[in-house]
Amino acid sequence: MSAILFLAGLGRLAQGQFPDPDDVLRLVQVRDLLAGQEWFDTTQYRIDPPAGTAMHWTRLVDIPLALVIGGLTPLLGQAAAETVALVAVPLLTFGLAAFAIGRLAWRMLGARAAIFAVLACGFLPALLFQFRPMRIDHHGWQIVSVAFALWAISWRDTRKGGWVAGLAMAFGLSISLEILPLAGAFGAILFSRWWLDHAQRGWLVAYMQALSGGLVLFYLATRGPAAWTQYCDAISPAHLGFFLTAALGTWILAKTTKLRGFGLIVLFSIVGAAALAVFAMSSPTCLTTPFAALDPAVDALWYRRVLEGQPLWSQEIGTVVPAIIQMLAAIGATIAIRARSIDWVRGWWTEYLLLLVLVNIAALLVVRSLGLASIIAAIPLGWLAANLLDRVRREKAIVARVLSVLALVILLAPMTPVTLSKLVAPQTGGEGNTTAKVQEARCAIRDQAERLGTLPQGTVFAPLDIGPTILLKSHHSVIATGHHRANEAMADVIHAFTKEPAEARAIVAEHDADYLALCSDLAEANLFAATAPDGLAAQLVAGNPPAWLEPVEIGGPEEFLVYRVAD
Repeated sequence: MSAILFLAGLGRLAQGQFPDPDDVLRLVQVRDLLAGQEWFDTTQYRIDPPAGTAMHWTRLVDIPLALVIGGLTPLLGQAAAETVALVAVPLLTFGLAAFAIGRLAWRMLGARAAIFAVLACGFLPALLFQFRPMRIDHHGWQIVSVAFALWAISWRDTRKGGWVAGLAMAFGLSISLEILPLAGAFGAILFSRWWLDHAQRGWLVAYMQALSGGLVLFYLATRGPAAWTQYCDAISPAHLGFFLTAALGTWILAKTTKLRGFGLIVLFSIVGAAALAVFAMSSPTCLTTPFAALDPAVDALWYRRVLEGQPLWSQEIGTVVPAIIQMLAAIGATIAIRARSIDWVRGWWTEYLLLLVLVNIAALLVVRSLGLASIIAAIPLGWLAANLLDRVRREKAIVARVLSVLALVILLAPMTPVTLSKLVAPQTGGEGNTTAKVQEARCAIRDQAERLGTLPQGTVFAPLDIGPTILLKSHHSVIATGHHRANEAMADVIHAFTKEPAEARAIVAEHDADYLALCSDLAEANLFAATAPDGLAAQLVAGNPPAWLEPVEIGGPEEFLVYRVAD
Protein backbone atom coordinates (compact mmCIF):
# COMPACT_ATOMS: atom_id res chain seq x y z
CA MET A 1 0.00 0.00 0.00
CA SER A 2 2.82 2.40 0.87
CA ALA A 3 4.48 1.70 -2.48
CA ILE A 4 1.23 2.45 -4.31
CA LEU A 5 0.79 5.69 -2.36
CA PHE A 6 4.36 6.67 -3.15
CA LEU A 7 4.06 5.95 -6.88
CA ALA A 8 0.70 7.71 -7.10
CA GLY A 9 2.20 10.80 -5.49
CA LEU A 10 5.37 11.00 -7.58
CA GLY A 11 3.90 13.53 -10.01
CA ARG A 12 2.88 15.96 -7.29
CA LEU A 13 6.16 15.39 -5.49
CA ALA A 14 8.15 16.24 -8.60
CA GLN A 15 6.08 19.40 -9.14
CA GLY A 16 6.15 20.39 -5.48
CA GLN A 17 2.34 20.47 -5.51
CA PHE A 18 1.08 20.12 -1.93
CA PRO A 19 -2.44 18.72 -1.44
CA ASP A 20 -3.52 21.72 0.64
CA PRO A 21 -2.19 25.14 1.75
CA ASP A 22 -2.17 23.82 5.33
CA ASP A 23 0.50 21.29 4.35
CA VAL A 24 2.61 24.13 2.98
CA LEU A 25 2.27 26.17 6.15
CA ARG A 26 3.07 23.11 8.28
CA LEU A 27 6.44 22.86 6.54
CA VAL A 28 6.98 26.59 7.10
CA GLN A 29 6.28 26.08 10.80
CA VAL A 30 8.76 23.19 11.01
CA ARG A 31 11.41 25.25 9.21
CA ASP A 32 10.93 28.02 11.77
CA LEU A 33 11.29 25.53 14.61
CA LEU A 34 14.52 24.12 13.18
CA ALA A 35 15.78 27.67 12.60
CA GLY A 36 15.53 28.38 16.32
CA GLN A 37 11.97 29.50 17.05
CA GLU A 38 11.04 28.62 20.63
CA TRP A 39 9.29 25.26 21.17
CA PHE A 40 6.30 26.80 22.96
CA ASP A 41 5.96 29.64 20.44
CA THR A 42 3.87 28.68 17.40
CA THR A 43 3.35 32.25 16.21
CA GLN A 44 3.86 32.82 12.50
CA TYR A 45 5.70 36.13 12.53
CA ARG A 46 5.62 36.49 8.74
CA ILE A 47 1.81 36.48 8.73
CA ASP A 48 0.45 39.96 9.51
CA PRO A 49 3.80 41.42 10.63
CA PRO A 50 5.23 42.69 12.85
CA ALA A 51 3.17 41.07 15.62
CA GLY A 52 2.48 37.90 13.63
CA THR A 53 -0.40 35.45 13.98
CA ALA A 54 -0.73 32.91 16.80
CA MET A 55 -1.43 29.52 15.23
CA HIS A 56 -3.80 26.99 16.81
CA TRP A 57 -1.60 24.11 15.66
CA THR A 58 0.28 21.81 18.03
CA ARG A 59 3.95 20.93 18.06
CA LEU A 60 3.03 17.23 18.27
CA VAL A 61 2.65 17.03 14.49
CA ASP A 62 5.90 18.94 14.00
CA ILE A 63 7.98 16.36 15.93
CA PRO A 64 8.35 13.59 13.30
CA LEU A 65 8.88 16.13 10.53
CA ALA A 66 11.52 17.99 12.53
CA LEU A 67 13.28 14.75 13.46
CA VAL A 68 13.52 13.57 9.85
CA ILE A 69 14.50 16.95 8.40
CA GLY A 70 16.85 17.86 11.23
CA GLY A 71 18.48 14.44 11.22
CA LEU A 72 18.98 14.16 7.46
CA THR A 73 19.91 17.75 6.58
CA PRO A 74 23.59 17.31 7.56
CA LEU A 75 23.75 14.24 5.30
CA LEU A 76 21.53 15.17 2.35
CA GLY A 77 21.03 18.91 2.51
CA GLN A 78 17.83 20.68 3.49
CA ALA A 79 15.93 20.25 0.21
CA ALA A 80 16.50 16.48 0.01
CA ALA A 81 15.82 16.05 3.73
CA GLU A 82 12.49 17.84 3.35
CA THR A 83 11.60 15.64 0.37
CA VAL A 84 12.28 12.51 2.42
CA ALA A 85 10.12 13.86 5.25
CA LEU A 86 7.29 14.74 2.86
CA VAL A 87 7.19 11.10 1.75
CA ALA A 88 8.23 9.17 4.85
CA VAL A 89 6.09 10.86 7.50
CA PRO A 90 2.69 10.40 5.76
CA LEU A 91 3.58 6.78 4.95
CA LEU A 92 4.70 6.18 8.54
CA THR A 93 1.39 7.62 9.71
CA PHE A 94 -0.48 5.28 7.38
CA GLY A 95 1.58 2.36 8.65
CA LEU A 96 0.59 3.08 12.24
CA ALA A 97 -3.11 3.33 11.37
CA ALA A 98 -2.97 0.16 9.26
CA PHE A 99 -1.14 -1.67 12.07
CA ALA A 100 -3.86 -0.85 14.61
CA ILE A 101 -6.69 -1.75 12.24
CA GLY A 102 -4.93 -4.92 11.10
CA ARG A 103 -4.35 -6.09 14.67
CA LEU A 104 -7.98 -5.45 15.57
CA ALA A 105 -9.27 -7.28 12.49
CA TRP A 106 -6.90 -10.19 13.15
CA ARG A 107 -8.16 -10.52 16.72
CA MET A 108 -11.86 -10.33 15.89
CA LEU A 109 -12.06 -11.94 12.43
CA GLY A 110 -8.79 -13.73 11.70
CA ALA A 111 -5.62 -13.23 9.65
CA ARG A 112 -7.30 -13.18 6.22
CA ALA A 113 -9.76 -10.50 7.31
CA ALA A 114 -6.85 -8.46 8.68
CA ILE A 115 -5.13 -8.52 5.29
CA PHE A 116 -8.29 -7.44 3.50
CA ALA A 117 -8.98 -4.72 6.08
CA VAL A 118 -5.58 -3.16 5.38
CA LEU A 119 -6.12 -3.55 1.63
CA ALA A 120 -9.53 -1.90 1.97
CA CYS A 121 -7.79 1.22 3.27
CA GLY A 122 -6.39 1.66 -0.23
CA PHE A 123 -9.89 1.88 -1.71
CA LEU A 124 -11.31 4.50 0.65
CA PRO A 125 -10.71 7.89 -1.04
CA ALA A 126 -11.21 10.07 2.04
CA LEU A 127 -8.77 7.91 4.00
CA LEU A 128 -6.16 7.59 1.27
CA PHE A 129 -6.09 11.35 0.73
CA GLN A 130 -4.83 11.92 4.29
CA PHE A 131 -1.80 9.64 3.84
CA ARG A 132 -0.55 10.58 0.39
CA PRO A 133 2.99 11.95 0.06
CA MET A 134 3.22 15.66 1.00
CA ARG A 135 0.07 15.41 3.13
CA ILE A 136 1.86 16.45 6.33
CA ASP A 137 -0.93 18.31 8.10
CA HIS A 138 -2.60 16.89 11.20
CA HIS A 139 -5.51 14.83 9.83
CA GLY A 140 -3.53 11.63 9.35
CA TRP A 141 -2.42 11.66 12.97
CA GLN A 142 -6.02 12.07 14.12
CA ILE A 143 -6.93 8.96 12.12
CA VAL A 144 -4.10 7.13 13.89
CA SER A 145 -5.46 8.18 17.28
CA VAL A 146 -8.93 6.86 16.42
CA ALA A 147 -7.50 3.58 15.08
CA PHE A 148 -5.53 2.95 18.27
CA ALA A 149 -8.48 3.87 20.50
CA LEU A 150 -10.69 1.47 18.54
CA TRP A 151 -8.13 -1.31 18.87
CA ALA A 152 -7.64 -0.64 22.58
CA ILE A 153 -11.30 -0.98 23.56
CA SER A 154 -11.23 -4.53 22.17
CA TRP A 155 -8.58 -5.66 24.65
CA ARG A 156 -9.41 -7.96 27.54
CA ASP A 157 -7.47 -5.93 30.09
CA THR A 158 -9.93 -3.26 31.22
CA ARG A 159 -7.46 -0.84 32.73
CA LYS A 160 -4.84 -1.15 30.00
CA GLY A 161 -7.42 -0.91 27.21
CA GLY A 162 -9.17 2.08 28.76
CA TRP A 163 -5.91 3.88 29.39
CA VAL A 164 -4.57 3.36 25.87
CA ALA A 165 -7.89 4.44 24.34
CA GLY A 166 -7.95 7.54 26.54
CA LEU A 167 -4.35 8.46 25.77
CA ALA A 168 -4.95 7.95 22.05
CA MET A 169 -7.91 10.32 22.10
CA ALA A 170 -6.00 12.80 24.28
CA PHE A 171 -3.29 12.79 21.63
CA GLY A 172 -5.87 13.37 18.89
CA LEU A 173 -7.67 16.14 20.79
CA SER A 174 -4.37 17.85 21.56
CA ILE A 175 -3.76 17.97 17.82
CA SER A 176 -7.20 19.37 17.05
CA LEU A 177 -10.64 19.63 18.63
CA GLU A 178 -12.11 18.28 15.38
CA ILE A 179 -12.28 14.77 16.87
CA LEU A 180 -14.19 15.87 19.98
CA PRO A 181 -17.35 14.08 18.73
CA LEU A 182 -15.32 10.86 18.42
CA ALA A 183 -13.97 11.24 21.95
CA GLY A 184 -17.57 11.53 23.09
CA ALA A 185 -18.59 8.53 20.99
CA PHE A 186 -15.92 6.33 22.60
CA GLY A 187 -17.09 7.55 25.99
CA ALA A 188 -20.67 6.62 25.08
CA ILE A 189 -19.58 3.11 24.07
CA LEU A 190 -17.77 2.58 27.37
CA PHE A 191 -20.71 4.04 29.30
CA SER A 192 -22.93 1.44 27.63
CA ARG A 193 -20.68 -1.28 29.05
CA TRP A 194 -21.20 0.14 32.53
CA TRP A 195 -24.93 0.42 31.86
CA LEU A 196 -25.19 -3.24 30.90
CA ASP A 197 -22.78 -4.61 33.50
CA HIS A 198 -21.70 -2.72 36.63
CA ALA A 199 -18.51 -4.80 36.72
CA GLN A 200 -17.45 -3.15 33.44
CA ARG A 201 -17.43 0.36 34.92
CA GLY A 202 -13.63 0.31 35.01
CA TRP A 203 -13.52 0.88 31.24
CA LEU A 204 -15.04 4.35 31.42
CA VAL A 205 -13.08 5.26 34.55
CA ALA A 206 -9.74 4.32 32.96
CA TYR A 207 -10.68 6.05 29.69
CA MET A 208 -11.64 9.31 31.39
CA GLN A 209 -8.57 9.26 33.64
CA ALA A 210 -6.22 8.75 30.70
CA LEU A 211 -8.10 11.23 28.52
CA SER A 212 -7.99 14.04 31.09
CA GLY A 213 -4.50 13.23 32.33
CA GLY A 214 -3.18 12.88 28.80
CA LEU A 215 -4.63 16.24 27.81
CA VAL A 216 -2.87 17.92 30.74
CA LEU A 217 0.40 16.16 29.88
CA PHE A 218 0.28 17.07 26.19
CA TYR A 219 -0.78 20.63 27.00
CA LEU A 220 2.14 21.22 29.36
CA ALA A 221 4.54 19.55 26.90
CA THR A 222 3.49 21.66 23.92
CA ARG A 223 2.07 24.90 25.32
CA GLY A 224 4.19 25.31 28.45
CA PRO A 225 3.26 25.78 32.11
CA ALA A 226 2.85 29.53 31.64
CA ALA A 227 0.40 29.28 28.72
CA TRP A 228 -2.91 30.01 30.41
CA THR A 229 -4.45 31.99 27.55
CA GLN A 230 -7.95 30.76 26.75
CA TYR A 231 -8.59 29.76 23.16
CA CYS A 232 -11.79 28.24 21.83
CA ASP A 233 -10.25 26.42 18.86
CA ALA A 234 -7.63 24.32 20.68
CA ILE A 235 -7.19 22.61 24.03
CA SER A 236 -6.94 25.36 26.65
CA PRO A 237 -7.28 25.54 30.45
CA ALA A 238 -11.09 25.64 30.16
CA HIS A 239 -11.09 22.35 28.26
CA LEU A 240 -8.72 20.81 30.79
CA GLY A 241 -11.06 21.85 33.59
CA PHE A 242 -14.00 20.26 31.78
CA PHE A 243 -12.31 16.89 31.27
CA LEU A 244 -10.72 16.78 34.74
CA THR A 245 -14.10 17.48 36.33
CA ALA A 246 -15.78 14.81 34.19
CA ALA A 247 -13.06 12.28 35.02
CA LEU A 248 -13.30 13.01 38.75
CA GLY A 249 -17.09 12.69 38.67
CA THR A 250 -16.86 9.39 36.78
CA TRP A 251 -14.40 8.01 39.36
CA ILE A 252 -16.61 9.10 42.27
CA LEU A 253 -19.66 7.41 40.74
CA ALA A 254 -17.70 4.22 40.14
CA LYS A 255 -16.65 4.14 43.79
CA THR A 256 -19.93 5.15 45.42
CA THR A 257 -22.91 3.85 43.46
CA LYS A 258 -24.28 0.67 41.95
CA LEU A 259 -27.23 2.40 40.34
CA ARG A 260 -28.22 1.32 36.85
CA GLY A 261 -30.82 2.40 34.35
CA PHE A 262 -32.37 5.86 34.59
CA GLY A 263 -30.70 6.59 37.93
CA LEU A 264 -27.25 6.20 36.38
CA ILE A 265 -28.20 8.57 33.57
CA VAL A 266 -29.30 11.17 36.12
CA LEU A 267 -26.01 10.91 38.02
CA PHE A 268 -23.95 11.26 34.85
CA SER A 269 -26.10 14.21 33.81
CA ILE A 270 -25.08 15.90 37.06
CA VAL A 271 -21.41 15.14 36.35
CA GLY A 272 -21.77 16.52 32.83
CA ALA A 273 -23.50 19.66 34.09
CA ALA A 274 -20.73 20.23 36.64
CA ALA A 275 -18.05 19.82 33.96
CA LEU A 276 -19.89 22.17 31.63
CA ALA A 277 -20.25 24.73 34.45
CA VAL A 278 -16.49 24.67 35.02
CA PHE A 279 -15.95 25.18 31.29
CA ALA A 280 -18.49 28.02 31.09
CA MET A 281 -17.05 29.85 34.09
CA SER A 282 -13.52 29.48 32.75
CA SER A 283 -14.31 30.64 29.22
CA PRO A 284 -17.93 31.69 28.60
CA THR A 285 -17.17 32.91 25.07
CA CYS A 286 -16.22 29.37 24.05
CA LEU A 287 -19.78 28.09 24.48
CA THR A 288 -20.28 29.02 20.83
CA THR A 289 -18.30 27.81 17.82
CA PRO A 290 -14.89 29.46 17.29
CA PHE A 291 -16.12 30.52 13.85
CA ALA A 292 -19.08 32.49 15.22
CA ALA A 293 -16.98 35.64 15.56
CA LEU A 294 -15.72 35.65 11.98
CA ASP A 295 -16.17 38.81 9.95
CA PRO A 296 -19.19 38.35 7.62
CA ALA A 297 -16.97 38.65 4.54
CA VAL A 298 -14.55 36.05 5.91
CA ASP A 299 -17.46 33.76 6.70
CA ALA A 300 -19.04 34.10 3.25
CA LEU A 301 -15.96 34.17 1.02
CA TRP A 302 -13.64 31.87 2.96
CA TYR A 303 -15.16 29.70 5.69
CA ARG A 304 -18.26 28.65 3.76
CA ARG A 305 -16.03 27.67 0.85
CA VAL A 306 -13.65 25.47 2.85
CA LEU A 307 -15.27 22.25 1.67
CA GLU A 308 -13.81 19.98 4.35
CA GLY A 309 -15.71 21.96 6.99
CA GLN A 310 -19.06 21.72 5.20
CA PRO A 311 -21.73 18.97 5.16
CA LEU A 312 -21.48 15.96 2.87
CA TRP A 313 -24.45 17.07 0.78
CA SER A 314 -22.63 20.27 -0.23
CA GLN A 315 -19.68 18.35 -1.74
CA GLU A 316 -18.94 17.40 -5.32
CA ILE A 317 -20.37 14.15 -6.64
CA GLY A 318 -16.89 12.61 -6.62
CA THR A 319 -16.92 12.83 -2.83
CA VAL A 320 -20.58 12.09 -2.17
CA VAL A 321 -21.04 8.92 -4.24
CA PRO A 322 -18.08 6.91 -2.90
CA ALA A 323 -18.88 8.00 0.65
CA ILE A 324 -22.52 6.93 0.51
CA ILE A 325 -21.83 3.60 -1.20
CA GLN A 326 -18.91 2.59 0.99
CA MET A 327 -20.29 3.78 4.32
CA LEU A 328 -23.66 2.10 3.76
CA ALA A 329 -21.83 -1.06 2.71
CA ALA A 330 -19.70 -0.89 5.86
CA ILE A 331 -22.76 -0.50 8.08
CA GLY A 332 -24.49 -3.38 6.31
CA ALA A 333 -21.40 -5.57 6.61
CA THR A 334 -21.13 -4.79 10.33
CA ILE A 335 -24.76 -5.82 10.80
CA ALA A 336 -24.02 -9.08 8.97
CA ILE A 337 -20.92 -9.77 11.09
CA ARG A 338 -22.91 -9.09 14.25
CA ALA A 339 -25.67 -11.47 13.15
CA ARG A 340 -23.10 -14.25 12.69
CA SER A 341 -21.50 -13.68 16.09
CA ILE A 342 -22.43 -15.04 19.52
CA ASP A 343 -21.88 -14.17 23.19
CA TRP A 344 -19.52 -11.26 23.96
CA VAL A 345 -18.41 -11.04 20.33
CA ARG A 346 -21.93 -10.05 19.30
CA GLY A 347 -21.86 -7.35 21.98
CA TRP A 348 -18.57 -6.08 20.60
CA TRP A 349 -19.95 -5.80 17.07
CA THR A 350 -23.01 -4.01 18.45
CA GLU A 351 -20.65 -1.42 19.92
CA TYR A 352 -18.74 -1.28 16.65
CA LEU A 353 -21.96 -0.68 14.73
CA LEU A 354 -22.97 2.11 17.09
CA LEU A 355 -19.57 3.78 16.76
CA LEU A 356 -19.67 3.46 12.96
CA VAL A 357 -23.13 5.03 12.81
CA LEU A 358 -22.10 7.89 15.12
CA VAL A 359 -18.97 8.72 13.13
CA ASN A 360 -20.94 8.64 9.89
CA ILE A 361 -23.41 11.11 11.34
CA ALA A 362 -20.44 13.34 12.14
CA ALA A 363 -19.14 12.89 8.57
CA LEU A 364 -22.56 13.74 7.17
CA LEU A 365 -22.48 17.07 9.02
CA VAL A 366 -18.77 17.85 8.57
CA VAL A 367 -17.09 16.03 5.70
CA ARG A 368 -13.58 16.16 7.21
CA SER A 369 -14.80 13.41 9.58
CA LEU A 370 -15.10 11.11 6.57
CA GLY A 371 -11.47 10.07 6.98
CA LEU A 372 -12.22 9.00 10.57
CA ALA A 373 -15.31 7.12 9.42
CA SER A 374 -13.27 5.42 6.72
CA ILE A 375 -10.68 3.93 9.08
CA ILE A 376 -13.50 2.41 11.15
CA ALA A 377 -15.26 1.21 7.99
CA ALA A 378 -12.12 -0.51 6.68
CA ILE A 379 -12.60 -3.69 8.72
CA PRO A 380 -16.19 -4.49 7.70
CA LEU A 381 -15.46 -3.43 4.12
CA GLY A 382 -12.44 -5.72 4.03
CA TRP A 383 -14.54 -8.57 5.40
CA LEU A 384 -17.24 -7.90 2.78
CA ALA A 385 -14.70 -7.75 -0.05
CA ALA A 386 -13.17 -11.06 1.06
CA ASN A 387 -16.60 -12.71 1.11
CA LEU A 388 -17.53 -11.35 -2.31
CA LEU A 389 -14.26 -12.64 -3.71
CA ASP A 390 -14.97 -16.07 -2.21
CA ARG A 391 -18.40 -16.01 -3.78
CA VAL A 392 -16.95 -15.21 -7.21
CA ARG A 393 -14.68 -18.23 -6.92
CA ARG A 394 -17.36 -20.50 -5.49
CA GLU A 395 -20.37 -19.66 -7.65
CA LYS A 396 -20.93 -21.77 -10.74
CA ALA A 397 -23.86 -19.80 -12.13
CA ILE A 398 -22.64 -17.13 -14.53
CA VAL A 399 -25.25 -14.56 -13.45
CA ALA A 400 -24.37 -14.93 -9.77
CA ARG A 401 -20.67 -14.60 -10.50
CA VAL A 402 -21.21 -11.50 -12.64
CA LEU A 403 -23.34 -9.90 -9.93
CA SER A 404 -20.68 -10.64 -7.32
CA VAL A 405 -17.99 -9.10 -9.52
CA LEU A 406 -20.14 -6.01 -10.08
CA ALA A 407 -20.74 -5.70 -6.35
CA LEU A 408 -17.01 -5.99 -5.71
CA VAL A 409 -16.21 -3.34 -8.32
CA ILE A 410 -18.79 -0.92 -6.94
CA LEU A 411 -17.54 -1.54 -3.40
CA LEU A 412 -13.88 -0.92 -4.21
CA ALA A 413 -14.34 1.59 -7.05
CA PRO A 414 -17.63 3.32 -6.18
CA MET A 415 -17.13 6.11 -8.72
CA THR A 416 -17.59 3.56 -11.53
CA PRO A 417 -21.33 4.35 -12.06
CA VAL A 418 -20.61 8.09 -12.22
CA THR A 419 -17.70 7.59 -14.61
CA LEU A 420 -19.78 5.40 -16.90
CA SER A 421 -22.64 7.90 -16.90
CA LYS A 422 -20.23 10.66 -17.96
CA LEU A 423 -18.93 8.48 -20.79
CA VAL A 424 -22.48 7.85 -21.99
CA ALA A 425 -23.58 11.46 -21.61
CA PRO A 426 -20.49 13.71 -21.46
CA GLN A 427 -21.03 17.00 -19.67
CA THR A 428 -19.96 20.20 -21.36
CA GLY A 429 -18.26 22.91 -19.40
CA GLY A 430 -19.77 26.33 -18.99
CA GLU A 431 -18.65 29.19 -21.19
CA GLY A 432 -16.15 31.66 -19.95
CA ASN A 433 -14.71 29.47 -17.22
CA THR A 434 -11.40 31.17 -16.43
CA THR A 435 -10.77 29.44 -13.13
CA ALA A 436 -8.14 26.71 -13.18
CA LYS A 437 -7.22 24.15 -10.58
CA VAL A 438 -3.93 24.86 -8.84
CA GLN A 439 -2.11 22.03 -10.62
CA GLU A 440 -3.44 23.19 -14.02
CA ALA A 441 -3.05 26.94 -13.58
CA ARG A 442 -0.60 28.77 -15.81
CA CYS A 443 0.12 31.00 -12.85
CA ALA A 444 2.13 28.12 -11.27
CA ILE A 445 2.38 29.85 -7.91
CA ARG A 446 5.13 27.48 -6.73
CA ASP A 447 7.51 28.78 -9.40
CA GLN A 448 6.34 32.38 -9.26
CA ALA A 449 6.77 32.60 -5.50
CA GLU A 450 10.45 31.79 -6.01
CA ARG A 451 10.70 34.55 -8.60
CA LEU A 452 8.95 36.84 -6.14
CA GLY A 453 11.77 36.04 -3.74
CA THR A 454 14.23 37.81 -6.04
CA LEU A 455 12.67 41.14 -5.07
CA PRO A 456 13.92 42.98 -1.96
CA GLN A 457 12.37 41.58 1.20
CA GLY A 458 9.00 43.06 2.03
CA THR A 459 5.35 42.39 2.83
CA VAL A 460 3.14 41.02 0.07
CA PHE A 461 -0.58 41.78 -0.02
CA ALA A 462 -1.93 38.58 -1.60
CA PRO A 463 -5.08 36.42 -1.55
CA LEU A 464 -5.31 33.94 1.32
CA ASP A 465 -4.71 30.67 -0.54
CA ILE A 466 -1.38 31.60 -2.11
CA GLY A 467 0.00 33.11 1.09
CA PRO A 468 1.55 29.87 2.46
CA THR A 469 3.41 29.21 -0.80
CA ILE A 470 4.83 32.73 -0.77
CA LEU A 471 6.06 32.10 2.78
CA LEU A 472 7.60 28.75 1.81
CA LYS A 473 9.28 29.82 -1.42
CA SER A 474 10.41 33.34 -0.57
CA HIS A 475 11.67 35.53 2.26
CA HIS A 476 8.62 37.80 2.12
CA SER A 477 5.82 38.20 4.64
CA VAL A 478 2.09 38.19 3.85
CA ILE A 479 -0.92 39.87 5.41
CA ALA A 480 -3.00 36.74 6.03
CA THR A 481 -3.50 33.09 5.16
CA GLY A 482 -6.63 30.97 5.49
CA HIS A 483 -6.43 30.53 9.26
CA HIS A 484 -9.22 31.93 11.37
CA ARG A 485 -7.24 33.37 14.27
CA ALA A 486 -6.15 36.10 11.86
CA ASN A 487 -9.79 37.10 11.40
CA GLU A 488 -9.14 40.84 11.17
CA ALA A 489 -6.24 40.47 8.74
CA MET A 490 -8.24 38.01 6.63
CA ALA A 491 -11.12 40.47 6.55
CA ASP A 492 -8.77 43.23 5.41
CA VAL A 493 -7.46 41.08 2.55
CA ILE A 494 -10.96 40.15 1.38
CA HIS A 495 -12.28 43.70 1.73
CA ALA A 496 -9.31 45.16 -0.15
CA PHE A 497 -9.78 42.84 -3.12
CA THR A 498 -13.56 43.33 -3.22
CA LYS A 499 -13.73 47.08 -2.68
CA GLU A 500 -13.09 49.76 -5.27
CA PRO A 501 -9.40 50.60 -5.79
CA ALA A 502 -9.57 53.89 -3.88
CA GLU A 503 -10.91 52.18 -0.75
CA ALA A 504 -8.56 49.23 -1.21
CA ARG A 505 -5.57 51.57 -1.23
CA ALA A 506 -6.26 52.68 2.34
CA ILE A 507 -6.43 49.06 3.55
CA VAL A 508 -3.20 48.10 1.78
CA ALA A 509 -1.46 51.18 3.17
CA GLU A 510 -2.66 50.40 6.69
CA HIS A 511 -0.70 47.15 6.56
CA ASP A 512 2.37 48.89 5.13
CA ALA A 513 2.50 46.39 2.26
CA ASP A 514 5.39 46.69 -0.20
CA TYR A 515 3.94 44.50 -2.96
CA LEU A 516 0.62 43.16 -4.17
CA ALA A 517 0.46 39.79 -5.93
CA LEU A 518 -2.40 37.89 -7.55
CA CYS A 519 -2.92 34.74 -9.62
CA SER A 520 -5.57 35.79 -12.11
CA ASP A 521 -6.53 32.24 -13.13
CA LEU A 522 -7.06 30.77 -9.66
CA ALA A 523 -10.42 30.36 -7.96
CA GLU A 524 -9.94 32.87 -5.15
CA ALA A 525 -9.11 35.82 -7.41
CA ASN A 526 -12.03 35.00 -9.68
CA LEU A 527 -14.34 34.65 -6.68
CA PHE A 528 -13.38 38.12 -5.51
CA ALA A 529 -13.85 39.47 -9.04
CA ALA A 530 -17.28 37.85 -9.41
CA THR A 531 -18.38 39.06 -5.97
CA ALA A 532 -17.42 42.67 -6.68
CA PRO A 533 -17.24 43.49 -10.44
CA ASP A 534 -15.97 46.99 -9.63
CA GLY A 535 -13.57 45.82 -6.95
CA LEU A 536 -9.79 45.77 -7.02
CA ALA A 537 -9.50 42.07 -7.92
CA ALA A 538 -11.89 42.47 -10.85
CA GLN A 539 -9.92 45.44 -12.14
CA LEU A 540 -6.62 43.58 -11.87
CA VAL A 541 -7.95 40.44 -13.57
CA ALA A 542 -9.29 42.65 -16.37
CA GLY A 543 -5.86 44.26 -16.79
CA ASN A 544 -6.80 47.67 -15.35
CA PRO A 545 -4.54 48.28 -12.34
CA PRO A 546 -4.97 51.57 -10.46
CA ALA A 547 -2.22 54.19 -10.60
CA TRP A 548 -1.01 53.42 -7.07
CA LEU A 549 0.05 49.92 -8.17
CA GLU A 550 3.19 49.84 -10.32
CA PRO A 551 3.63 46.63 -12.39
CA VAL A 552 6.77 44.63 -11.59
CA GLU A 553 8.20 42.29 -14.21
CA ILE A 554 9.75 39.14 -12.72
CA GLY A 555 9.72 36.96 -15.83
CA GLY A 556 6.66 34.88 -15.02
CA PRO A 557 3.46 34.18 -16.97
CA GLU A 558 0.98 36.98 -17.52
CA GLU A 559 -1.46 35.30 -15.12
CA PHE A 560 0.84 36.07 -12.19
CA LEU A 561 0.36 39.75 -11.46
CA VAL A 562 2.92 41.51 -9.28
CA TYR A 563 2.82 45.19 -8.36
CA ARG A 564 4.87 47.51 -6.21
CA VAL A 565 2.71 49.63 -3.91
CA ALA A 566 3.47 53.27 -4.67
CA ASP A 567 4.00 55.71 -1.82
